[in-house]
Amino acid sequence: MPQAADLVLVNGTVLTVDAAFRATRAVAVRDGLIAATGSDSEIRALIGPGTEVIDLEGRTALPGINDSHLHAAAFGATRPPLALDVASPAVSSIADIREAVRRKAAESPPGDWIFGNGWDVGYLKECLAEPGRTPRRQDLDEVSRDHPVLLYEFSGHTSWLNSRALEAAGITGATEPPPGGIIETDADGRPTGILREGAQDLVNAVVPLMDDAARESAIRAAIAVCHAEGITSFTEPGLGPGGTSLFLGVADTGTLKMYARLEAAGELRARVNVLLLPLEMGGAARHLHERMHRLEEICAEADPRRLRVLGVKLFADGIPPSRTAWMHEEYVGGGYGSLCLHGHTHTQRVEELDAIVRYAHRAGHQLGVHITGDHGIDAVVDAFEAAQTDAPRPDARHYVIHGDFASPRSLATLARHGWGINMNPGVKDAIADLMDGIVGPERSAYQWPVRSASEAGIPVTASSDAPITYPDWRRGVASMMLRESKASGRPSGPEQCVDLETAIRAYTSNAAWQDFAESWKGSLERGKVADICVVDGDLAHADPHEIATMPVAMTVFDGEIVHDAR
Repeated sequence: MPQAADLVLVNGTVLTVDAAFRATRAVAVRDGLIAATGSDSEIRALIGPGTEVIDLEGRTALPGINDSHLHAAAFGATRPPLALDVASPAVSSIADIREAVRRKAAESPPGDWIFGNGWDVGYLKECLAEPGRTPRRQDLDEVSRDHPVLLYEFSGHTSWLNSRALEAAGITGATEPPPGGIIETDADGRPTGILREGAQDLVNAVVPLMDDAARESAIRAAIAVCHAEGITSFTEPGLGPGGTSLFLGVADTGTLKMYARLEAAGELRARVNVLLLPLEMGGAARHLHERMHRLEEICAEADPRRLRVLGVKLFADGIPPSRTAWMHEEYVGGGYGSLCLHGHTHTQRVEELDAIVRYAHRAGHQLGVHITGDHGIDAVVDAFEAAQTDAPRPDARHYVIHGDFASPRSLATLARHGWGINMNPGVKDAIADLMDGIVGPERSAYQWPVRSASEAGIPVTASSDAPITYPDWRRGVASMMLRESKASGRPSGPEQCVDLETAIRAYTSNAAWQDFAESWKGSLERGKVADICVVDGDLAHADPHEIATMPVAMTVFDGEIVHDAR
């Protein structure tokens, strides 16, 4: 007689996401692993006296979601109460943000910093009504005379400061920004309060960093949200000395140590993969060896199915909305952007890119490179290929992070070598209406070429990039299938739409591949870990618009129910 299961889910649709994308009716769990999938009768035969039986009532079960690029600690740290929520739909105007800052200032001792996250000019009424209008220090000064204010834009690549914060950071119109950074100034040469890319280091260097208690709180808060969203695995894409000036210091080495501490205590309730961030934006390759040596052993004793360092993160350029992505063709209004690496010329920065990639590749690390412009992506893929030629490795699984404007040439090279690309459909939703005016309609429609990458043979992964967007994979799946703007609902490059299977794999089996973990997670097959997401609806037959609003009914992690909203 077969051994009884600990948990069975019956009377629903079970998307196994196996090689055939097979759907069954039920699934059984034993000792934290998938024991079987099959018909209701087959799985009911595994019910014993101690089995917990869940009637799915027509709901859909699929593998636990793997958000393969989620700054979890930063996501937790930039949410209330640790920071103001100044993202749409919480705010729709600069006036709304002023009011939120005013309320926070009224309850905070004079001199305390006020932080916020999420503003987006594409959703602020004043900026929409006045083309070219951006937030400025004066918008905040009147409501925060006694408090320095630092508000991160949704992308994390731009900050908005009031005059007190500029003063605290020592920023004047004569201040020279770090390489690749931009300090915006007005017609009189005075700072407007907007800092882009590496220029943010100037203010981040003087803000009070998070202590260990706040780090732990941020991680726990983020994992609680993940459970509620059906997410059981995620990649922390960049922890180390290069993250000291990012997201209030919560991306630094101390947070990597906190993850290791939680795992050692048996309190890490998610599967976390980490990319190390040894270099700050614009950092020099010569510092790599020393910094990597200090980072590589921090998680060495951890259970690799709970916490594992997989590779190295590198910031190589900026983002298209800020016109800091490195493009072959000019932006509307001029400019090409550039790499944000150490060096004063394009040639020097490309040489620095090659040196960093070559070092990490030779050391045996997987590389995940933030790169968005087509010129920059070509340079990164060329660097991957040069490193592979110099030191052949059979299965490095390097990947491009974001890859907004990946060219057909680069996609073909990535596919040929078995490398990947990690895209963000939620970001596509958020900025689609802005991009025609930044890169023109043709390039805007192509941005995030999911279908082209998939058809080239690349195992495309999809992720939220939280806190850049909320970690809502259902909206991500719908976005990949529809290519519509969240704000206007207008089509945005429908030729890059994909089917449900491609979209689901991007959040499950392909993401497991990125983690070198496809043998033990990413699908509901016998012997794999029992990480399961249940949604309240028939996912396999739903309209994409319905998928976007499907609630997560239940999450199972390691065979244990960690979220139940039924």
